[in-house]
Amino acid sequence: MQTANALNPSPPEGAIDTMRAQAMSKPTPTESLERPMRILVVDDLELNRDLLARRIQRLGHEAGIAVNGRDALDKLQQQDWDLVLLDITMPEMDGYETLRRIRADPLSAQLPVVMVSAIDETESVVRCLELGADDYLPKPFNPVVLQARIESSLAKKRLQDHKSHLLQALSRELQIGQRIQQGFLPTELPSPAGWSLGASCTPARQVGGDFYDAYSLPGGLLAFVIADVCDKGVGAALYMALFRTLLRAMACQATLEEPPPTTLMRSVAFANDYIATVHGRENMFATLFFALLEPDSGRMYYLNAGHEAPFFQHAEGGDTVRLDITGQAVGLLPGKRCSVQTLTMLPGSRLLLYTDGATEALGVSGPFGEEVLGHAFVRHVGSAQEMVDGVRTQLTAHVGAFEPHDDVTLLGLMRESAGS
Repeated sequence: MQTANALNPSPPEGAIDTMRAQAMSKPTPTESLERPMRILVVDDLELNRDLLARRIQRLGHEAGIAVNGRDALDKLQQQDWDLVLLDITMPEMDGYETLRRIRADPLSAQLPVVMVSAIDETESVVRCLELGADDYLPKPFNPVVLQARIESSLAKKRLQDHKSHLLQALSRELQIGQRIQQGFLPTELPSPAGWSLGASCTPARQVGGDFYDAYSLPGGLLAFVIADVCDKGVGAALYMALFRTLLRAMACQATLEEPPPTTLMRSVAFANDYIATVHGRENMFATLFFALLEPDSGRMYYLNAGHEAPFFQHAEGGDTVRLDITGQAVGLLPGKRCSVQTLTMLPGSRLLLYTDGATEALGVSGPFGEEVLGHAFVRHVGSAQEMVDGVRTQLTAHVGAFEPHDDVTLLGLMRESAGS
């Protein structure tokens, strides 16, 4: 058995349960909202510190004390705070510099800060806001204004915490979904004598709609498929699992007496009619290339349901051709069928299947494109996995720092040369 380059590991035993347990142990948004908020008072004058601390405690919150800017930065590193009341005029490090450093630290960049000062000049207020202050509190303290400033800033912090909690929960669920989805991809690829398979699957998001599959059928047939479900994200991932399950379940019902073309057409027809009839309202469909290979003879039966035309090289150094579409995408309309084509892969022949995320991948020079992909296919030789890895490396270099906008999946098949 040949590993799929360790690109699609199955979830470790108990990993998903562990992740769910960790999610359950996190404080809920309600718990975060109900707890007393922690407010750090930064002022070099003891009278001001004590006055602010007492008023904070009367409001039902916890107050901490810092005697200057450096002391404040140290305390921010030592524990979590919900709000900082920061005096501007202090020795050693003034409030401006302290605020600048607070905002420069990723751990405190979003922490609400209210500047406190007897300086009542517009320029001072503007400078504080430009440095990232959330509000400004003038001295002497007006109890009503003080309470309003504190509660307004804390309300923003509560909302920020709630948003952060939701994003973390979503991220954990997507990680679980990613592990489950990876479990649908083969961890090992079949390797019939004289043949090699290679694969790579990279979702644009944590979960995606691309998939590939490869498995053995009765009589020694090798089944392999690549597919691209319309849309991206969670919805596409759910339908990816459905398409993959339907195709594999129907293909595995093949008998020794059933001709390979019949197995292909029956499997895809069932998936098409089920999706189009039961889930037609969602308008979800998939393009796919599905093939059955007789390893001994090299005869390959395939259908291309609206998918990207694969690259096929007749023999090592031979001509490269494309395997065109033989029918429409799966799941659009019930009753629609694809025709099955046949070709023979002689020793040295190679095949590269891909999804449109490969040709549409954007870099500085524009999309990767079919022409460049075709050249990459011819250029990178070796085993099927080495070919896939070479193409994937060239594609990654093309994209560079650009953000991927679509899933990228590659599946390669090669018949070894005679005597190799």
